[in-house]
Amino acid sequence: MSGHESTYKPNTGIEKWLDARLPIVRLVHGSFVDFPTPKNLNYWWTFGGILAFCLATQIITGIVLAMHYVPNTEMAFASVERIMRDVEYGWLMRYIHANGASMFFLAVYIHMFRGLYYGSYKAPREISWILGVVIYLLMTGTAFMGYVLPWGQMSLHGASVITSLIGSLPLVGEQIQIWLQGAPSIGNSTLNRFFSLHYLLPFMIAGVVVLHIWAFHTTGNNNPAGIEIKDPKKDAVPFHPYYTVKDGFAIIVFMLIFAGFVFYAPNVLGHADNYIEGNPLKTPAHIVPEWYLLPFYAILRAITFDVGPIPAKLGGVIAMFGAIAIMFVLPWLDTSKVRSLRYRPLARQFFFGFVLVCGLLGVAGASNPDDVVIPTGEDTLRYEVALADTPNAVEVARANDGKIVSQRDERVVIDFVDYEASLAFEEESGTLVDPTVKHHGITWLPVAQLLTLLYFAYFLLALPLLGLVERAKDEPETIADSIHPKNGSADAVAAE
Repeated sequence: MSGHESTYKPNTGIEKWLDARLPIVRLVHGSFVDFPTPKNLNYWWTFGGILAFCLATQIITGIVLAMHYVPNTEMAFASVERIMRDVEYGWLMRYIHANGASMFFLAVYIHMFRGLYYGSYKAPREISWILGVVIYLLMTGTAFMGYVLPWGQMSLHGASVITSLIGSLPLVGEQIQIWLQGAPSIGNSTLNRFFSLHYLLPFMIAGVVVLHIWAFHTTGNNNPAGIEIKDPKKDAVPFHPYYTVKDGFAIIVFMLIFAGFVFYAPNVLGHADNYIEGNPLKTPAHIVPEWYLLPFYAILRAITFDVGPIPAKLGGVIAMFGAIAIMFVLPWLDTSKVRSLRYRPLARQFFFGFVLVCGLLGVAGASNPDDVVIPTGEDTLRYEVALADTPNAVEVARANDGKIVSQRDERVVIDFVDYEASLAFEEESGTLVDPTVKHHGITWLPVAQLLTLLYFAYFLLALPLLGLVERAKDEPETIADSIHPKNGSADAVAAE
């Protein structure tokens, strides 16, 4: 909290000598021991400590793995297998690191949604929020580069897709792509660059985390009621022991869940194709990123049309990065003066709808865009016939109850509901084309496009308008009142 002075008092001669020259103990004591913290923080606030644990775990295991990994396209895949089989506890280090990335993103998404729900991005905490978004951007870059390092099928072809998308950016895209690849195509230079950046970025994340903590210690913690501390004696408690114990308990529970994945389901969050060595001549049927990037992958694929002079490929890249960039200006998009959604019932419904949209975007990103979500008719057998080879295809199809779907450029597309009718068409027309099964219905592509529209509408329309039209409930005057309601006030909500 701004203006808070540490109550640390050095006792021994060494402590006094150090405090006069480098008051680092005083800094730690003032920030993590006697720092006045709102007494109504619930368990959603423990994910800050959980994220610090995840970052430390990733850095430590990453350093160990880097001692044995070989960033060479001919040896990378084999070096990962060697870590798993020959290095003492190498399997444990790798499984902790691989699943730790998923746990890291799980915790950061909960942390971000908590910030959205309780208005932690509003004044005076805009800088703290923006630094949090910077951390998230660095995390996504680190995770993507780490995903490439095993040099499996998904690693290789995922790198090809993303670098080619970056290359679609006007003016600078091609140069950035060549710099990332180190050559005109994916190869040794690419792997070396990705390994170097993957090793560097976690330390940059740690640096921004320090700034993030500094920022919210300057303004003070937000809290479920969204009210500032007015009387530290009534509204706050020291961070230690109250929240160190609470955070410690939450971290232990989180570690148990983490350990469950590491020891009992270490590969459930990964992709089986990444256990196949990367082969540039064989492309996987369905290239997908890790689960925590699937919503943005769905947004990327949702743009299949040109927008004025902007081609579809560039439009998808802009939409994908825009989905993250929009969070930088979130503090100025929300026009409501009430922070916590506890006191904004209408905005709360929109928030839960937004969470649902994000979840469905993840499902859309994991699914094939052409897969049917909502069936609208029975399956048919589809023939795509060249009229030059089968000139009587249209007449024979109509005679056998076939449906002409399209006819252009000397090609005709015909659907048959009845299998016997399709056999009669083949026999009478003499076509040698094999039919494909056509599933009729609404596919994931239009669903993803609708979800993308709703995602941006939440930030650009819902938040600005709700702040103008919604009438919020009365907030308690102090944090203490939110814990101990006065006169049975229904608006004062007890700490969770």
